[in-house]
Amino acid sequence: MLEELQRRNFSSDTIRGYLGAVERFARYFGKPPDQLGPDHIRQWQAHLLHERKLAVGTVVNQVAGLRFFFRRTLKRRFPPDSIPYPKYPHQRTPRVLSPEEVARLIDAAGNLQARSILMALYSTGTRRSELVRLRIEDIDSERMMVHIRKGKGGKDRDVPLCPKLLETLREYWRWKKPKTWLFPGEPRGKSQHLTDKSVWYACAEAARHAGLKKRVAEVQRRANGTLEDSCVRPPSTALPIAVMGPIRRPVPPPSEPRSHILADRHHGQHRPRQYQRGFHSP
Repeated sequence: MLEELQRRNFSSDTIRGYLGAVERFARYFGKPPDQLGPDHIRQWQAHLLHERKLAVGTVVNQVAGLRFFFRRTLKRRFPPDSIPYPKYPHQRTPRVLSPEEVARLIDAAGNLQARSILMALYSTGTRRSELVRLRIEDIDSERMMVHIRKGKGGKDRDVPLCPKLLETLREYWRWKKPKTWLFPGEPRGKSQHLTDKSVWYACAEAARHAGLKKRVAEVQRRANGTLEDSCVRPPSTALPIAVMGPIRRPVPPPSEPRSHILADRHHGQHRPRQYQRGFHSP
């Protein structure tokens, strides 16, 4: 199955999800998956929906993995209705955070890295999987753009960079001194950059410290803080993380060093005292 997924150039997240779906399916019945059939699939779907009470979207992902395994890997020709996708009961309207709640969320970040992550999510509208793969050279302070590599569908794109976010990223760069990845992982970890789960935990921890009652997740990014919305609105209604007016391409003076896209005139100085052991906003 892994070879079939790789031949079709599926993303690593899709491969991991499909393999996990087949593995859980086989473990539930205690048999190899190639010895199971449509009756087992029906029992498995009922178990996920009614006993475990998983969300419909989660079950859809599990069914997609089973469909690929039986139809593409084993080449079995089941009837079309033998592996149906569950129907969504209704479309819920997302509970959007207010500008004040977004400000509380960002102010509750535990350190400067968490604050930079939250500001980047709510300012640029990137997905957490895209955010953790940002490199230093992806922050273009001359054009005021952030370059996203291999986003959804494997496509690259540019998103606007807000001046307030650039200022925070420069403070973060002077403190953390990242080399390649903007948000590097732990030195002993398997990944060279942070995992998307780390971003999820940073968001959840900030929401808990801020005392927000709404369910906060990075998936609310486009409803809350995209730069196209926040930087164009008047300052009285713009989001706190982006109250900087319209974007203008900065023209640095000739004497300003430009050896690094995140460096500014403070490049080379010691990091401020408040960033030596984490950053907490006043």
